[in-house]
Amino acid sequence: MEHGARTRTILTCTCEGTMNPDGAALQKAGCGGDPAAHQLCRANLDRFQAALAAGGPVTVTCTQEAPLFREIAEAEAPDVDLRFANIRETAGWTADAAQSGPKMAALVAAAGVRPADFSYTTMESNGIALILGRDDVALEAATELAATLDITVLLKPGAEVVPPRQTLFPVLQGAIRNAEGHLGAFTLRVDDYAAPEPSSRRVLSFGAARDGAVSRADLIIDLTGDTPLFPADSLRPGYHRADPRDPLAVARLVTAAGQMVGTFDKPVFVDFAADLCAHSRNEITGCTRCLSLCPTGAIEPAGDSVAIDPNICAGCGQCAAACPTGAASYALPDVATVASQIRAGLRAWHDAGGKLAPHVLFHDADHGEPLIDAAARFGKGLPAHVIPFAVNEISQVGPEIMAAAMAYGAGAVALLGRRRPLHDLTGLRDGLALVSEVAAATGHGSCTLIETDDPDQLEAALAALPTSPRREAPSGFLPPEDKRGLLVTAFAEMNRAAPTPTTSLPLQKGAPFGAVIVDTDACTLCMACTGACPANALLDNPEAPMLRFTESACVQCGLCEQTCPENAITLAPQIDFEAWAAPKRILNEEPPFCCTSCGKPFATQSAISRIQEKLASHWMFGGPDGEKRMKVLEMCEDCRVEAVVNEGFDPHSEDTRRVRTIEDHIAEEDARKLH
Repeated sequence: MEHGARTRTILTCTCEGTMNPDGAALQKAGCGGDPAAHQLCRANLDRFQAALAAGGPVTVTCTQEAPLFREIAEAEAPDVDLRFANIRETAGWTADAAQSGPKMAALVAAAGVRPADFSYTTMESNGIALILGRDDVALEAATELAATLDITVLLKPGAEVVPPRQTLFPVLQGAIRNAEGHLGAFTLRVDDYAAPEPSSRRVLSFGAARDGAVSRADLIIDLTGDTPLFPADSLRPGYHRADPRDPLAVARLVTAAGQMVGTFDKPVFVDFAADLCAHSRNEITGCTRCLSLCPTGAIEPAGDSVAIDPNICAGCGQCAAACPTGAASYALPDVATVASQIRAGLRAWHDAGGKLAPHVLFHDADHGEPLIDAAARFGKGLPAHVIPFAVNEISQVGPEIMAAAMAYGAGAVALLGRRRPLHDLTGLRDGLALVSEVAAATGHGSCTLIETDDPDQLEAALAALPTSPRREAPSGFLPPEDKRGLLVTAFAEMNRAAPTPTTSLPLQKGAPFGAVIVDTDACTLCMACTGACPANALLDNPEAPMLRFTESACVQCGLCEQTCPENAITLAPQIDFEAWAAPKRILNEEPPFCCTSCGKPFATQSAISRIQEKLASHWMFGGPDGEKRMKVLEMCEDCRVEAVVNEGFDPHSEDTRRVRTIEDHIAEEDARKLH
């Protein structure tokens, strides 16, 4: 398998004879080499060490012993590019193992794609913890944590607790009005805030209360049993919550919270480019997709764009999957890496002789991998034509990835989710619906979300997906690095490689593709829409009054429609592949209107006519000089100034009607009374 200028060494193993890697299929796809080892991690470990010594990139088709292989590589060849592929639970330990050679080749090829780097954000906790409680459970937890954390207990007003024998930590009263922040930087506003009375005897009593107190903490330990302080509370770093009636849950919380002291690196899941954001222009709101999808509240409006707090972002990826411009793009891994892995895997599938159009199964590590593993160990395992691809979160898989999989030859796309998702999956479902709509129109297979925690149900759901023969000429396009570019390219290639290509199809409102329809009778070519368009889909022409449109760039944010002063624009969500391939379309054009004095072009006839129409009833354009003043509007800026000066069109002169004041009305009333 080629890796740049050097050949990648592929090390396979029979895992002590429990599986049989298909060397012939791997060889066809350029993913094979020496015969499979019997016990690569023990008796045949010298093969791995020899591959390291050769200095080239290495892929080991075993993930169970990855820690051992990494340890040896770090000691003997730290610069070697080492990758891992799991072909045992996904292909070798299945009922279809004898037919799984092409899938093994696909998994090995996909593993050879180097993911792009990503960055981290750092959160620091000094162990300052605020325990929220309603009873003695909070005090007991505080006592256990006092040795490792700097504890303050805040009891709900009205809580009845026995006063502590010694004041080991502050115990206060208060009700949380609101809370914000994350690990190392929580801020809470507290009402009914009061300190305890030292003379408390049977029940802890408190002094005079006040509202609006501010508390700051590195950790919040919530043992109130009330509604969580944060949306998607389990995903908020530094916020630990348990039901005070569940001793086991409280014990687990205490153990976890006691370890939250120090510096913690958290991946930056989403890269954000504010200049591409279509949220707002000139205080007019356009795209709000990400704001409504974020389960943790990590995204907020920030002027013309939005801002994503990497410390709060939990990495679900729905914002990136739904972002039509590519302003938000997932980084762990990025879309170009995922698309490249699919491309490499499906090419290897075809080269290795796969007969069916393979099904692509996206899954995560926390839920999907254990389920696939359980199916392999205790059931039939994955079918031979189902290729699993691991992602950080299934909700990061956007329509561009699903469409790319279809274009590269996938017969179906499935995503493996939990029976009860950790957060709302509206964004993922919208993406599935969009790709399914296009797939149905072009003769491709299905896009499905499988929500189950049962390996038997997973096997049944995958078996129920219809199969089809592989396509002989799937697309092989190189995925663009930018998300919007991949989105457009993937859909275009999906249609080009489709069994029944189409030219256009209408889409539901909110889709990230569409046309701009201009009422040319109303449009004055003022070009306000071009200034508002965040995607440069609408452009003027510096040489002539002309509005041009690139349909493949339009994200249907609606900013042009809302900005247009003449209400001349409407949106039409659709995919028009012919328009995508065509040059910029002219939506409206006029000959330039030339200055009646110097002849210089400076506007359009429709714009001048509209201005004259609106000003015709204005008092400044009435009277004996009204017609002359109206003619001044037909001059360029320079000539207009000269005409105003030469003709003496002074709006403040004694002969010009001025704005009426209260004095005018008083004078008129006095005159009326005299007569």
